[in-house]
Amino acid sequence: MLGKYLEISYSYLAITRQSEYLGTHQHEGQEGASVNRHPGDSKYLFVYPFVKKREWYFLPHEERRLAMAQHFKIGHKYPSVQIHTGYSFGLDDQEFVLAFETDKPADFSELVMELRSSEASRYTAIETPIFTCITMPINEILNLLG
Repeated sequence: MLGKYLEISYSYLAITRQSEYLGTHQHEGQEGASVNRHPGDSKYLFVYPFVKKREWYFLPHEERRLAMAQHFKIGHKYPSVQIHTGYSFGLDDQEFVLAFETDKPADFSELVMELRSSEASRYTAIETPIFTCITMPINEILNLLG
């Protein structure tokens, strides 16, 4: 399982960019604002592959943008949860690798639950497995591995 996590992490770190659905919307610390953005100092990191249904890409861009605007609005209700999106089209089995960091796992759970009732969620094909990670110094990680 660790090997798969490292593979996912590599894809996630490889390609970051601003979402095509943000338009001119910007705020401090926004994901995609820098290609060098990495997870911060939060205690928890939730990482998972994400694939949209093909029907999503056949919708007009404006319709997709409106659906994602609702998605972003829901995300803004949980400021303790930061998202990092890796684009992996053609690089791996998934289209995206999502990583959410927070010190409050309950906020992440509430966010995911609320997002599942959003319009954009209708077009989700795969969003599992979800890897729950806890931040710790590398020497502690190596000691746990033996």
